[in-house]
Amino acid sequence: MDLRLAGKTAVVTGGSKGIGLDVVRVLLGEGVKVVSGSRTITPGLKETGAYAVTVDLSTPDGPRRLIDEAVEHFGGIDVLINNVGIGDSDTLVDGATQTLLTLPDNAWQDALDLHFYSALRATRAALPSLIERKGVVVNVSSIGARIVGTGPANYNVSKIALNALTKITAEQFGAQGVRAVTVSPGPVETGVWTDEDGFVSKVAKIQGTTHEEFRRQFLDQLGAATGRVSTAEEVARLIVFAASPNNITGADFLIDGGVVKAA
Repeated sequence: MDLRLAGKTAVVTGGSKGIGLDVVRVLLGEGVKVVSGSRTITPGLKETGAYAVTVDLSTPDGPRRLIDEAVEHFGGIDVLINNVGIGDSDTLVDGATQTLLTLPDNAWQDALDLHFYSALRATRAALPSLIERKGVVVNVSSIGARIVGTGPANYNVSKIALNALTKITAEQFGAQGVRAVTVSPGPVETGVWTDEDGFVSKVAKIQGTTHEEFRRQFLDQLGAATGRVSTAEEVARLIVFAASPNNITGADFLIDGGVVKAA
């Protein structure tokens, strides 16, 4: 199926691993020129041949520097995919194991800086080009924005803010040809879920159980209808579809195996 993306330029934040890396690969397969921004350039990202920019997107000037470099290198941007996330950091672990009484302000700020403010700043910087090219913003959120009691509280709150940003972008710039869409995965088979030193493993140790047992219990608790987690490639393909030319805007696409039960 031709997604009519060939020849367009896309910026992917957090494209060095996990979902972001698969997004880079799928976009390149569609003939898209891809700029990836992340703190490190992994061997996997280097192998893709994407134009990689080393940048800390949690800083006030990081997102604009990434967008400016993409525009300078390729002449403009058609697609912005705000994917960067905290992953398996200690801030995320604290958010899953502490309460409002004990979770410090810096944990909330770290989550907001990377998930909300990075997307806001990148979107703001990219909008002149996106307006000119009638482009699209895809924000990668989480089902945690809908089931906030499960998972890291600071992470979930930051994703709620990100979902609202999608709606605001769609509403304010739709008349100028810009679309904004959210893709919200449930658990995904990335290092966060699988690695022995990843987020799930760290939380399991704090709770005094094994990695495998915690994974099984958590998946049972979530109640995924399919009985499994999504793959990064499955999520990436949905993200790239959302970025393809269509009339969808302001929407939130779930890819969670049926965890969220509400209509």
